[in-house]
Amino acid sequence: MPPDYVAPRWLPGGNLQTIWPALYGRRAEAPLPAYRRERWSTPDADFIDVDFLDAPGAEVARPLLVLFHGLEGSSRSHYAEVFGAFAHARGWDYAVPHFRGCSGELNLGPRAYHSGDFEEIGWILSRLHERREAAAPGHAPPMYAVGVSLGGNALMRWVEESGEQASRQVRAAASISAPLDLAAGGAAIGRGFNRLVYTRMFLATMKPKALAKLAQHPGLFDREALLAARDLHAFDNVFTAPLHGFRDTDDYWSRGSAKPHLHRIRIPSLVVNAANDPFVPASSLPRQADVGDHVTLWQPAHGGHVGFPLGAPPGHVRGMPERVVDWLDGLG
Repeated sequence: MPPDYVAPRWLPGGNLQTIWPALYGRRAEAPLPAYRRERWSTPDADFIDVDFLDAPGAEVARPLLVLFHGLEGSSRSHYAEVFGAFAHARGWDYAVPHFRGCSGELNLGPRAYHSGDFEEIGWILSRLHERREAAAPGHAPPMYAVGVSLGGNALMRWVEESGEQASRQVRAAASISAPLDLAAGGAAIGRGFNRLVYTRMFLATMKPKALAKLAQHPGLFDREALLAARDLHAFDNVFTAPLHGFRDTDDYWSRGSAKPHLHRIRIPSLVVNAANDPFVPASSLPRQADVGDHVTLWQPAHGGHVGFPLGAPPGHVRGMPERVVDWLDGLG
């Protein structure tokens, strides 16, 4: 959101601005059309599922908005549906690739997904770009990428690693409420109210998925250590880090964080974070000195984590996606 965003008075504080919008905030003004799902085989003999909303008049090439969801998110997350509604209303195509295991069916390989998974982001965007170029050689309309929370950090890592090459695939990128300093975010979500509510909520779905992965691949990790994990640091130490080539959680959080590399970005990129986000301490947010000329920072005082509610009760969550899409569209 632009820095002048102010949350409604009836929703004070970062926790209310996070929880209420996700549960009760109004989404699209009209029902979202049904997604069209494609299953893609991955280079490592696994699969991902990609949900599409095709723009009206599919015989004409349209801009494409690609959204990478957050931790345990999907195409049915509140923010994904609202971004889809705005893309559809604007006459754009829309795609939500699901990270491994997030589409409603457990993936096959001995891995899942993580906050720094820029290789997966790159493979997905490359495949979408190649398909669009094949359909309209040299004349494909622009592709834009948005990442939310975990997906935002992973997307920024791809933009950073790609440098000048990123412009060959996407016109611009945006991250929303991304924990760009994973260690700071991990510490914040692991204490106090956050630990009691958000950590418990995430582990309630992540642990069963991990145990199902262990049933697929016996001996993959220590079952008792996973069951004993009470925060994301411990969970990542047993599961996420070793399954994805990291030494431990600290190594994963250090190498996966986008903040130290934001100055390497070479395409227009929008980075949106609320200063009262309970997952992302304000002290960890990037400052102008941390980024280059290609990065625009929006850091309003209010908004919570992927909340940014507007309006009278029960409020709606359309403001942030609309402003982000407007920013992307304004680049031409």
